[in-house]
Amino acid sequence: MKKPSLCIVTPALADANNGNWQTARRWARLLSGHYRVRMARAWSVGDEGDMLLALHARRSAPSVAAWASAHPDRPLVLALTGTDLYRDIATDASAQRSLALAHRLIALQAQGPLALPEALRHKCRVVFQSGTRRQTLAKTTTHLRAVMVGHLRDEKWPQTLFEAAHLLRADEGIHIDHIGAALDPALGEAAQATARDCPHYRWLGGLPHAATRARIQRAHVLVHTSRMEGGAHVLLEAVLCGTPVLASRIDGNVGMLGTGYGGYFPPGDAAALVQALRACRAGLGEPAGTLATLQAQCVARAPLFDPRTEQAALLALLQELR
Repeated sequence: MKKPSLCIVTPALADANNGNWQTARRWARLLSGHYRVRMARAWSVGDEGDMLLALHARRSAPSVAAWASAHPDRPLVLALTGTDLYRDIATDASAQRSLALAHRLIALQAQGPLALPEALRHKCRVVFQSGTRRQTLAKTTTHLRAVMVGHLRDEKWPQTLFEAAHLLRADEGIHIDHIGAALDPALGEAAQATARDCPHYRWLGGLPHAATRARIQRAHVLVHTSRMEGGAHVLLEAVLCGTPVLASRIDGNVGMLGTGYGGYFPPGDAAALVQALRACRAGLGEPAGTLATLQAQCVARAPLFDPRTEQAALLALLQELR
């Protein structure tokens, strides 16, 4: 029997090396045994497809509208990003139209459906992203190595990390590596200035995915300062290699790590982040220390991010529409 064809539309392909690309590539791999999958930046009339799965309500709006017009009875699934859920669907007419046209909506974390208008929540399914488990490495107790991963743009709020680096003394034994390309030149200049002023902070720029994962694996803790997230892949990558997380308390992070997780700080609160880093530093090597407690909570969360769990959720959603 011929497998149905599925077009995955993502505004970002491999050259972007961002979360949307990683999600689309992984979904294509997980679904390839059941569908004939192709990936594209856009879908237009004349392209093939039995089903469309589009990422990003606003940026993929032309593809969503074209598909709905050409094939109103064929399944249309829309995966929602952080900027969709926590900005665009409140104000952007094209994003709102995408929500209305889609037969199913995907949120990437458990708090996501709550950001939707109540009348649309019945169409929404939560699909946690996944990754491969990596060995939890033994780490030094002489200093704390923190890493932050995310391209430098306003939604990631790297200013919180810059301010935290300035609040920390160089002799406290807390070292910070910051990975991400400067999508905002002004933020790149701020990162360079922080590196000049703070010898315990390094901005490494954009790195390949494998190199980034290796640095997460070697770090004691991942720092995540975002003000807006749909379900950051970097959080699960940290969890899956046994690296606990210090994250801003926003819906996108709480939906990934759970309401009872102990590693949150108020968004934009550099002083609170510094306090959390110092607590992790003080507890290095202690079985009941802050770091060990956060690590145990992350270990308990890890099964949510298993590839088999993600694949089963995707297949069940698509089967609803066939």
